[in-house]
Amino acid sequence: MPSWGSTEGLGQFLWLPASIKNGSLANNSEMKLPTHTGTHVDAPGHVFDHYFDAGFDVDTLDLEVLNGPAFLVDVPRNSNITAEVMKSLHIPKGVKRVLFRTLNTDRKLMWKTEFDTSYVGFMKDGAKWLVENTDIKLVGIDYLSAAAYDDLLPSHYVFLEGREIILVEGLKLDDIEAGLYNVHCLPLRLLGAEGSPLRCILIK
Repeated sequence: MPSWGSTEGLGQFLWLPASIKNGSLANNSEMKLPTHTGTHVDAPGHVFDHYFDAGFDVDTLDLEVLNGPAFLVDVPRNSNITAEVMKSLHIPKGVKRVLFRTLNTDRKLMWKTEFDTSYVGFMKDGAKWLVENTDIKLVGIDYLSAAAYDDLLPSHYVFLEGREIILVEGLKLDDIEAGLYNVHCLPLRLLGAEGSPLRCILIK
C-alpha cells in the first residue's frame, strides 16, 4: 500500500507481540500507522491549525454525511478535476455524495508501493466550482488525496474551510459500475485526530 511521500510504501504496521506460541494466554496484535493511511477521511484540522486547536477533529464529522445515497461518476481520463471537468459531469442538484473515479483506478495506483505524484485530483478551480455550484457534502476519490499534487493545499483549503464538506480519500473503485449506491463510511472515533482510516462500503 502506498504511503504519502514514500518510495517504500506503508511497510509493516501490524505486529503480534503477545502470542499463544510464545506462552501468552491469547494472541494480541498491535498496529501503528498514520491516520491518513489507505481509505481515510480528512477533518478540517488537517489543513487549518485554528480548526485543529478548536477541536474540529474526526469525532465532529457528521455521520449523516458519511452515510447515505451516493453517485459514483467516471471522470474524463485526460485531466485533473478542473471547473470545466466538473461542469461536464452534469451532477444533478440535490446530490450530496459523489465518488469520483479517475485515471488513478485505471493505473491501479492504490496497489503500487511507491507514492506517485502524477495522480489525478482536484485543482483549486474545480474544488471552488463544486463548493459554489453543487450541494455535494461528501467528496470521495481513488487516491491518497482529493487535491492534485500541484494544487495540494489550495484545493484542501477550498474544501475544508467551510467545515461542510468531508473528504474521503483512497477509495477502491475497481470493477464497479458508475451509478447510484448507498455508501457507508465509518471512521474510528479518534478524539483529537485530524484524520482516520475508515471502512467504506457501497451497497447497490
